[in-house]
Amino acid sequence: MVGSGGREHALCWSIAASPLVDEVLCAPGNAGIANDARCIPVSADDVMGIVQLAKDEAVDFVVVGPEIALVAGLVDRLDDAGIKAFGPTAAAAQLEGSKSFMKDLCASHDIPTATYSRFTDADAARAYITARGAPIVIKADGLTAGKGVTVAQTVDEAYTAVDEAVIDGQFGSAGREIVIEEFLVGEEVSFFALCDGKTVLPLVSSQDHKTAFDGDKGPNTGGMGAYSPAPIMTEVLAEDIMDRIIQPTVTAMAEAGTPFKGVLYAGIMVTDDGPKLLEYNVRFGDPECQVLCMRLMSDLVPALMATHDGVLDTIHLRWRKDAALTVIMATKGYPKAYETGSSIGGIEEATASGAGDVVIFHAGTSLSESGQLIAIGGRVLNVTARTDTIERAQALAYKAVDLIDWPEGFCRRDIGWRAIKPGIG
Repeated sequence: MVGSGGREHALCWSIAASPLVDEVLCAPGNAGIANDARCIPVSADDVMGIVQLAKDEAVDFVVVGPEIALVAGLVDRLDDAGIKAFGPTAAAAQLEGSKSFMKDLCASHDIPTATYSRFTDADAARAYITARGAPIVIKADGLTAGKGVTVAQTVDEAYTAVDEAVIDGQFGSAGREIVIEEFLVGEEVSFFALCDGKTVLPLVSSQDHKTAFDGDKGPNTGGMGAYSPAPIMTEVLAEDIMDRIIQPTVTAMAEAGTPFKGVLYAGIMVTDDGPKLLEYNVRFGDPECQVLCMRLMSDLVPALMATHDGVLDTIHLRWRKDAALTVIMATKGYPKAYETGSSIGGIEEATASGAGDVVIFHAGTSLSESGQLIAIGGRVLNVTARTDTIERAQALAYKAVDLIDWPEGFCRRDIGWRAIKPGIG
């Protein structure tokens, strides 16, 4: 397993339960992952270091968690070394690695998405914003760990976002080109599907919360919580997304000679005109992966291997009818500047509070020299609960949150609110 976040912990937890697996290694892992895998200090973006590790340990199969390693070509290099891996090649990973690539593919294959234009010149971008007005969305073209999107409510705010990306270099090379697109009105939902280059296997629905604070306020983050299922994702809507967005994308990538293998994660805005694609990610969502793993009944490993081998049409996944919900506990200050090194207690008590239905997946954690659990990242813990309804899963998760002793941490208190309306949940 490549990576060190909550997504990777959830995947390690699932993979370690497979009877097909002798041992799980994780590079670099974290303090929580160490309970489910042997952690080895090789960075996720050290492509050749990961390849050498896989050779040295005679690894049979590699699962790549973060997008940075996929865009850097880790799967390509593993393939060159004769090592099977789950995830797309660098060419196919452009669906996430370049928003311009993704938007152009949508335009050329009639895939519904927001109207857009691309810019490398700040003056031209500002002129476009002046003509279009606000609200409007500005996105850095490349990878920014989920922080390169500004939903500008005013023209001045949009100008600032352009200047920060293109002139000030806030996102480095990832922001040299930007995409400016229309602001879509509707409800956002996450759609995941395994793809083997031709066959597409959709997963159960989920929905995340991207902004930092209650009421969907504050800056965008990598995700502050998620739940599954998402009541908005009806069977009719899922079929529409598959027919108009997912399948045309997979077909287009195959026709271009860059077949997509791995998990395709579509951020969808459900508008009055139907579903529209906001963005693609080429890996499991974080924190959606955590709730999907909690609901999955089937062995995950055969599905991952079938995706690589091109035999996904032989796989059928079984899911629990239960709902699952995860609350992200983050370091105060995130997604802006924050301090690391604060101590965390109460994890065992919080886990025990769910009587087996609460799992705490670790993201930014480590152990101090004295063995104390400490926070070393922005998003730190994923407190995840599973039970019969979203409302009860929410209550169970927050009960566990309240048992965690971490004064330097914070979380949203309204995860799942869309699903817990009268008559829902």
